[in-house]
Amino acid sequence: MEIRDATADDRDAITEIARRSLETSYSLNPGTIENAVEQWYGPDAFEETLDEHDVLLAERDGEPVAFSESVVVTDGGEGDLLWLHVHPDYRGHGIGGDLFERTRERLTEEGAAYLRGRVLSDNQTGASFYEARGFERVDEEELEIDGNRYFQYIYLDAESDRLQSVVSEDGEVVYVDQLDEDAGSDAPFNPVFTDPDRETRYGYYCAGCGTLATAMDPMGRIQCSGCGNARKPTRWDASYL
Repeated sequence: MEIRDATADDRDAITEIARRSLETSYSLNPGTIENAVEQWYGPDAFEETLDEHDVLLAERDGEPVAFSESVVVTDGGEGDLLWLHVHPDYRGHGIGGDLFERTRERLTEEGAAYLRGRVLSDNQTGASFYEARGFERVDEEELEIDGNRYFQYIYLDAESDRLQSVVSEDGEVVYVDQLDEDAGSDAPFNPVFTDPDRETRYGYYCAGCGTLATAMDPMGRIQCSGCGNARKPTRWDASYL
């Protein structure tokens, strides 16, 4: 199997892999799948994706069979695995695992210290994929797909020295998860918890100005009330097989 960087000429193959993977792995209606694939991998969107993210394409005997999409959020911080799709006809042969490892290597080469993945809450196969590789579920987010709301779980592969305690405006000690970052327009955002076990969510911490008063809308956008730092809507996970 060969794993290489995707090019603009691979858009049709990647679109087909994504569509077939979604149809096999989820109970989403065909219209939702079609709209999501077009939104994320239409001509203009795909060009932007290639400019901003790493897209690796796996080929078997010259046939495209899987792809991953990832991005380094901050140098020395998070590397996000946004998608990992394997065509259903080629699952069960270790292709997803090999592509995952190559994607992790790429993120490390580009400066990421930790890898983070996202899995829709009903994707038990995806959750098991991460857990089998020593990842821990650290958070969940609500997001919108084609007008419908879903929950996704966040997985991280690192645990040490992750919490920083800060004091809120009302004098409460809260805990900033330094290993869980989301890229903002000016600086990263980190989730904040009321307890060191990260069981109760407090909000978000803006690394740009140190403000704790942030909010997220249903599409996953975060807006800092202190400096205006903002995060784009999040994407949702793919199928890890």
